[in-house]
Amino acid sequence: MEDILEICAGLDVHQKNIVACVLDGTLNKRPKKEIKSFGTETEELLKLLDWLEEKKCSHVAMESTGVYWKPVWNILETGNFELILANAHQIKNLPGRKTDVKDAEWIASLFRSGLVNKSFVPEQPIRDLRDLTRYRKKIIFSINREKNRVHKLLQDCNIKITSQLSDIFGDTGRQIIDHIMNNRHIGRNEIEEMVKGRGKGKIKTKVDDILKSVNGNVREHHRVMIRFSYEHVEFLENKQKEIEKLIDKLVQPYTKEIEILNTIPGVSKNSASIIIAEIGVNMEQFPTDHHLSSWAGLSPGNNESAGKKKEAKLCREINI
Repeated sequence: MEDILEICAGLDVHQKNIVACVLDGTLNKRPKKEIKSFGTETEELLKLLDWLEEKKCSHVAMESTGVYWKPVWNILETGNFELILANAHQIKNLPGRKTDVKDAEWIASLFRSGLVNKSFVPEQPIRDLRDLTRYRKKIIFSINREKNRVHKLLQDCNIKITSQLSDIFGDTGRQIIDHIMNNRHIGRNEIEEMVKGRGKGKIKTKVDDILKSVNGNVREHHRVMIRFSYEHVEFLENKQKEIEKLIDKLVQPYTKEIEILNTIPGVSKNSASIIIAEIGVNMEQFPTDHHLSSWAGLSPGNNESAGKKKEAKLCREINI
């Protein structure tokens, strides 16, 4: 392997410790090797930063080990060297040579020869936005899961409002659920009062059907269980609103980019914020559009052997 870096370092990152290996020497000659271990506390990471700068490393490579690489990156990205995040799958060591020291040396050796591909790590504001958009997705998933629980509980006590209302968590549906939870009488007058208002023309024609659908066998157990899920839905919806406000605040510097993305058919404001959170706004990170689609996992790699092309699956996609 041809060397391209004179002084570089490889980091093997774990939860409690980091093993660093610095290779220093003239190109294409056996380099001098120095290995040192550090803890993962902030004080230890600052010592690692000082040590790497003392060794005059021009480049430092570390593997993306779970979430443990993130605090290390947050400290080392301020250093006077180029910090590279490598895909752990691509730099996997040979079997039978698996120790922390050998892993660090292996990463440094690959990096010195230019065999470590740089992973895309956006700047901190984009990383913060990414955390929020991904958490919003989890919140929405949790809301839908709790709504499905309410739906199953209503079916269990033979309440059939899901057959009459397209969304049982709309205005009318929530009023009906509230009456059921609090064991209040639901008669024709109550139903007619619930369906009053603009945009409820179709529901007004179903008063009789809705009245029949709420005539079920509701026990106190059902009311308790529905209340648990319903209150959880309301709690999660409030958290979602808080997250939306934070996202709106973080995307303000990218108003122009969001306007451009909104010109794409099917891309809403929320979708635009997710796209920015996942790929950033600095497209210089990707030399070509092929690099971008490959990073997003939308471009399957080549899998050919003996002249035959085998199936290549997509490794990842951005859920919008």
